[in-house]
Amino acid sequence: MNSFVVKWILDFFIAFGIVTGGSLLAGIGSVLMLQPPSSVMENVASNIKIWAMVAAAGGTIDPIRIIETNFQEGYLSPAIKQIMLFASSFIGAQLGYTLIHWICGGGSRS
Repeated sequence: MNSFVVKWILDFFIAFGIVTGGSLLAGIGSVLMLQPPSSVMENVASNIKIWAMVAAAGGTIDPIRIIETNFQEGYLSPAIKQIMLFASSFIGAQLGYTLIHWICGGGSRS
């Protein structure tokens, strides 16, 4: 499989895993501290989304420098690939938040 497609899929699941895993572990910690787990889990999921995207992107400013450099030099393909990787990690983090929100009873009930 193409290395870009592999990185694209991995970025999605890394961001998704960070949000869901961090929120679920925060829920366990809140039970140990006698706090309501649903509110703690939703709060953590909301706050950790941006960090999940940063971790999936590689944790440095290099991807943004790649976009800037390639736009200045007129090369669009590498910049578009970086933007697609950011979009993939954003979708993964948002889906993780939505799942936690749904698990905590925040979704619509019939």
